[in-house]
Amino acid sequence: MKHPLLAALLFVCTNVNLMSCSDHDGGANNKTTPYSGIPLVILDTDIGSSTDDLLAMEMLYRYMDKGRCNLLGVMVNREGEEYAALADLMNTFFGHGDIPIGLERDGVEEPNVYIDYKMLPYHTGNDGLPMFRRSLTDYSALPDSWQLYRQLLAQQPDHSVSIISLGFVTSLAHLLQSEPDGFSELNGVELVRRKVKCLYIMGGAFGESIEPIEYNFLQSVDFAQNLFALWPADVDIIMSPGEVGDGIDYKPQMVIDDIDWTDVHPIKQVYMNYDCDTGQKMWDPLTVIQAIEGDSLFTMSERGTVTVTDEAKTFFNPSPTGYCRYQLPGTEQWNEEMLERIRNVNKQQ
Repeated sequence: MKHPLLAALLFVCTNVNLMSCSDHDGGANNKTTPYSGIPLVILDTDIGSSTDDLLAMEMLYRYMDKGRCNLLGVMVNREGEEYAALADLMNTFFGHGDIPIGLERDGVEEPNVYIDYKMLPYHTGNDGLPMFRRSLTDYSALPDSWQLYRQLLAQQPDHSVSIISLGFVTSLAHLLQSEPDGFSELNGVELVRRKVKCLYIMGGAFGESIEPIEYNFLQSVDFAQNLFALWPADVDIIMSPGEVGDGIDYKPQMVIDDIDWTDVHPIKQVYMNYDCDTGQKMWDPLTVIQAIEGDSLFTMSERGTVTVTDEAKTFFNPSPTGYCRYQLPGTEQWNEEMLERIRNVNKQQ
């Protein structure tokens, strides 16, 4: 798909004492020293249906507050401005209302919604006033996610950005299919090759998986196939299959009890006011943990490549030169330790 040329937009650099911003990525022969700073992260989320997205976002904010990462932007891959409002609410509540948001406008039409908490921005307190602040007023003015991807990537050092994909891969597919514009003279594939260090995807079903169909890919099969067909072979992908998070069960009452220090908390309000007893587990935070803390906490597969069938089945093809690896399920003790990591962010005031 060919995208029109974009006018360059003003952007406030969010990188903290790590680098200077540049308007463009330089030429194809521009050489830079290897990036060695804290992880630079772009989050790509289908917020508004499952609550593990919220926990993943909260973990990123906490890591950022500790100086362990820099969240450059949030891409909302679920169509609808109401979902951008949720991302804005989360950014603002956790003290990062200046983080830019991109919105998917050409993705999955009317996907399943398991926990419908899109009214969260309109919750009121006992005084009748809005419970949560937001930083934006006009979500129709937000850039498409693939556009914001191009803007943010072009401004970062080479091979420095970790992308965390939770949900549909529509925005990533659009990015790969994009053409040169005012942000970068590189097309989408070459821009990813130049700027991205690793892509972390919550998705995939490998081996003896009980559910051989990957839900996120099923909703957007064409996009998933394009992603794996176009992704540069020299940029790593790490996948977190559903079966890895299946053993991490953060029950609704536990969530509510862990945030006993206040009722004015977006995650607590979701668990108090919407039916969250849907059997969902803590899948999404595992991608965040690995993106920020590295591989040492995980048991990984060998290297290989991934293909996605028309039925959304994922096949792993082992190869020593492959760009993909995936997390393997942990022991019961490992599940408990991961759950404690996730619970601890809710206990922090």
